[in-house]
Amino acid sequence: MQQSFDKKLRHDVGRAIKEFSLVESKDKILVSLSGGKDSTTALYALTLMRRVAPISYELEALTIDSGLGETDYSQLEQFCNHLGVRLTIIKSRIGEIVFDIRKEKNPCSLCANLRRGMVYNYAQEYGFNKVALGHHKDDYIETLLINVIYAGKVKTFSPKTYLSRTNITLIRPLIYTSEDHISKLAKNLHFPIVINPCPMNGRSKREEIKDLIKSLTKDNPAVYKNLFAASLDALRFE
Repeated sequence: MQQSFDKKLRHDVGRAIKEFSLVESKDKILVSLSGGKDSTTALYALTLMRRVAPISYELEALTIDSGLGETDYSQLEQFCNHLGVRLTIIKSRIGEIVFDIRKEKNPCSLCANLRRGMVYNYAQEYGFNKVALGHHKDDYIETLLINVIYAGKVKTFSPKTYLSRTNITLIRPLIYTSEDHISKLAKNLHFPIVINPCPMNGRSKREEIKDLIKSLTKDNPAVYKNLFAASLDALRFE
């Protein structure tokens, strides 16, 4: 069972790495690890690829604790130890800033920005040239629809983005990996998923878009495939 899941994952991630030159020799890659299924799969995938890749690269993981209650990271730490990857956990006041001090009506955006800032600062301080994120194929499609519907823009994120201010390159190795495969892989391989304590969990605009896509796909199974093709076109014409 594991070999089957690993084979599919290696194929998708290998395709992304090759097509977009995501990983190169002597890269020092920091995986932004939330403890959710997506970022955990990204870390797992990069460790798999490192075993078979003809190049060598360093790999570490960083978790930003938002400060929203006590969170147990012991199983995540054991998982990283098993993979041979160093995990650093940084405590923050992001939850307090977003919900208590700023009282944000749209907290997800500020939270994401604060988290990214902490990840980039850590990467710069410790000499990482790349940061790997857990965004997958479904995220790619959903971001396009969010921008079209709520911002009037035909735009989505790129599998590889260079940030000139920080001299860091963002990579998204799961760009060809579906959320369905990630969910099945995480369940069958017993990934240590950390429960998200955020009160906004499951209430974002992204969840609304997920529901919309599911509804459309029931009547037309080709919707998912067509939306991904349109997402790739949006990227090419940026």
